[in-house]
Order: sequence, then structure tokens, then C-alpha cells
Amino acid sequence: MKRFLFVILSIFALLIGAYPLIYVFVEHKNTFLGSKSLEVLQNLIWKIAFFAHIIFGGISLFIGWRQFGSQFRNKYLKTHRVIGKLYVAAVLISSVSAIYMGVYANGGIVSCVGFVCLGIIWLITTLAAVVYITKGNVVKHQQFMVYSYACTFAAVTLRVWFPILKSITQDPDNSYIAVAWLCWLPNLLVAYLINKKNGAAN
Repeated sequence: MKRFLFVILSIFALLIGAYPLIYVFVEHKNTFLGSKSLEVLQNLIWKIAFFAHIIFGGISLFIGWRQFGSQFRNKYLKTHRVIGKLYVAAVLISSVSAIYMGVYANGGIVSCVGFVCLGIIWLITTLAAVVYITKGNVVKHQQFMVYSYACTFAAVTLRVWFPILKSITQDPDNSYIAVAWLCWLPNLLVAYLINKKNGAAN
């Protein structure tokens, strides 16, 4: 069962990680950009932050799943470290961009706070993981990387929750506001339970 869930997670991570490619092949008016006001779209800093967020967020999602699993880490430690450095760099760029973008989030102050909190927690948990590994604390490093990737995986859960809520409520605006929190809070709860279980196993 655990292996099956890991495979499902990996498939979602790879698919959504490649999502930014739609901006190459699809007209922007038919993408998320079509929901933004002309004022926001004319903001050069916002556009730079947007593309930095989706590109580097996609990279972190696409490569981050491979860091989990002791067999891979033990067998390919050098590769694990290289992927880890790329992941951290991608998250730093994407999370800072996300914090800035969150201020302009659709749905007003509630969704704004939700997305900004996600960006801040994503940044802090990733930096904490780096600090712990530089101190040689592998257990804490692993725990904070679980939290970090739970935040990264919000890109997937957002795209799962939003169509479900929109279909149930027939209210896309309020569904999006709810998703600003639902896309990451349950993820962190799952991450906590994973860390608690792994801690008990040790």
C-alpha cells in the first residue's frame, strides 16, 4: 500500500511538475492568467514573479519526490545531494515569488493570507532542512524536508480540490478562497503524521 501511494504521488508530481509547459502551447487568456486583471498583468514584477514561481515550483515538484525512499538515498547519495541542492534553489525562488504573488491573489484577503502563509512556511521549512543537514542532524533534516515537500505538493492538491469544490458548490469564487487553505493545511497534517510515525519507528 505504501509503495502504491508513493507511485501515485510520483505520477502526480511529474504531471503537475510539467504543468508550466502549457504556457508555451496554450494562449494565456485560456490559462490562469486569463483570470487576472489588466492592471496586474501589466505589472512587470508580478509577471516575473509568476513565471519564476511556476517554472521553479514545477522543477521542485518534478524532482523533489525522488528524494524520498531510503533505498535511493543510500545507493545514490551523491545524486541525492545534487537533486537536494537543485530542489532547495528552486524552492527558494518559487516560494519568495509566491509570497509576492499572494498579495495579488484572487479572492481577496482570505485567499491572500492563505497563499502568503503557504509561501512563508514553504520557505522556512526548506531553510530549516538545510540548516539541520549542515549541522549533521539527518533526522531533523528529513522531517523538515517532508514538511517542505508537503508545501510543494500544494500545487497538486490545489488542482484536485478546486474542481471538486467547484463541482459541489457551483461557486468557483468561494471554492478558490477555500482552496487557498485546503491545498496545504491537510498536506502539513499528513506530513506531521508521517514524521510522527517515522519517529515512533525509530
